[in-house]
Amino acid sequence: MIERIRHRGPDERAVYVKERVGLAHARLSIIDLASGQQPMHNESGTISIVFNGEIFNFPELRQELIRKGCRFRTQSDTEVILRLYETKGEECVHDLNGQWAFAIWDKNEQKLFLSRDRLGIAPLFYTQAEGAFIFGSEIKAIFADSRAARRVDTAGLNEIFTFWVNLPPRTFFENIRELPPGHSLTLKDGEVRITSYWRLDYPPAPQQQRAVDERECAERLLELLVDATRLRLRADVPVGAYLSGGLDSSVVAAIVRRYTDTRLKTFSVTFEEAEFDESRHQREVAGALGTEHREVPCSYGNIGRVFPRVVWHAEKPFLRTAPAPLFFLSRLVRESGYKVVLTGEGSDEIFGGYDLFKEAKIRRFWGVRPESQMRPLLLKRLYPYLPKLQAQSPAYLQAFFHVDTRDMSSRLFSHLPRWELTSKLKMFLSPEVLHRVADSDLYGEVEAQLPEDYDRWDGFSRAQYLEAKYLLPGYLLSSQADRVAMAHSVEARYPFLDHRVVEFANALPPRLKMKVLREKYILKRAATGLVPESIRNRAKQPYRSPDGKSFFAGGAGEYAEAALSPERIGRHGIFQPAAVRKLVEKVRRGHAIGIKDNMAFVGVLSTQLVVDQFIDHFGEVQ
Repeated sequence: MIERIRHRGPDERAVYVKERVGLAHARLSIIDLASGQQPMHNESGTISIVFNGEIFNFPELRQELIRKGCRFRTQSDTEVILRLYETKGEECVHDLNGQWAFAIWDKNEQKLFLSRDRLGIAPLFYTQAEGAFIFGSEIKAIFADSRAARRVDTAGLNEIFTFWVNLPPRTFFENIRELPPGHSLTLKDGEVRITSYWRLDYPPAPQQQRAVDERECAERLLELLVDATRLRLRADVPVGAYLSGGLDSSVVAAIVRRYTDTRLKTFSVTFEEAEFDESRHQREVAGALGTEHREVPCSYGNIGRVFPRVVWHAEKPFLRTAPAPLFFLSRLVRESGYKVVLTGEGSDEIFGGYDLFKEAKIRRFWGVRPESQMRPLLLKRLYPYLPKLQAQSPAYLQAFFHVDTRDMSSRLFSHLPRWELTSKLKMFLSPEVLHRVADSDLYGEVEAQLPEDYDRWDGFSRAQYLEAKYLLPGYLLSSQADRVAMAHSVEARYPFLDHRVVEFANALPPRLKMKVLREKYILKRAATGLVPESIRNRAKQPYRSPDGKSFFAGGAGEYAEAALSPERIGRHGIFQPAAVRKLVEKVRRGHAIGIKDNMAFVGVLSTQLVVDQFIDHFGEVQ
């Protein structure tokens, strides 16, 4: 099991097996390089821990525990969790500021305690099979145990082809469960108990109209971000930073340069295609901050050739090629001698940076006067890079963006256009799979998971919740972050996802996050004088990478042709061979139409590769 995830920790590996429990750990040495080995045990051997991640406030917690009489044998954050559990039991998670997945075996209680960080940065999966409870940081570790069956869950596939992600605890694989972010799990006497210790929260809509001092809010935000960044620089190895060319990563890098004495190396990915490339902005920030900067170029052929490896690490289908360039970026970090990198991920979710938030605001504005011919024109301003959308009539836009009475009253209003567009990919599913998922009520399942006070939030906060609850941990922090970074033994850290920053941002009135249609308003105000004005005032450019074209450039199409052949499609039985063949021909000839065709191609191909790697040939893939 531990050998299957050696990429997550190439520095040391150790196994502990005694009586009913087996624990294993692959170590990426970042804190206390000399004495932080795991599995770690207390003096009496009654409490044992394996831990993936970092606790950034561990020095403060350590001093507090010493004052209470605790004695430490190491300088590691792992031992802090161990001692904190000895002192507070399962409530210890409330004291932690960090990103973690850990398991504690309490011998006296005959209890296994698992926990995952608040935002879902660190992964944690489990299953029960033949009387055993099996868990791991990645699913491939679980599949190394022959008791764990390897089968596709068509309900999980249906979710991905609707939401882009699974709704935890469901995964793409049958009977493999994911511990949701902000949750802990206890196994005792054969019974599993899952509890929530933290969740995203927002004030009721009336409170969002309260008067606030913008200057004070901006100053407080900067204070929190500075402290969150300082904490995430704690390491016994050098820490680098990504530079995307946008505001968020620039703010993180600028804080490091202005408020610490850390020498900073920054890393970026560049594209040969101008519509995807942001190298001009990346170099501008690196020059302004005086960082030592390195770039990795990414071509169509690069993306196509590496795609199977990215799928292997992601362990589930995805609908865009965006994780592939980040795979190369993390490799550059590792080749540069770095194990830790700071990123700007999370800012768009908590400060309303995505076009989706603008889109929902415009749709509500239009919905007040659905007969208007002028209001729908605002939608065209959001997506200048989608020429097909620019040519559509107001009637088409009204239907596509769900601007009618029924949809306006939906609790899931903000995300309906995205989810409905993604759901069109199901036209490629086989009749058998469509029959199995025909009775599913996916929107109903989402609504069943919503918090009790969700309906008291304003529309902007609801949209933020759905994005941060599902897409952030289920795709952005996994396929685009943890999996591709850890593929090269690199740990990514996220100052914007410090829970104090998130809680502060969530409590702000929406008008401070989006002023009219100016996204991340309060963050831009906090960044005044911190980053170049051209970057601070730059409109949000979504990170994208070339999709379908990548698989028929530079000799990358051979495996794709094989995976999408009528014979292989028919044997797996997930998709319709004839429909997939037509799609392949469209993409090969460069006739793919917009987002839908490209998402369909990437989604079908990644699904076929997951089945091939994890079900048909699992023992052969390394």
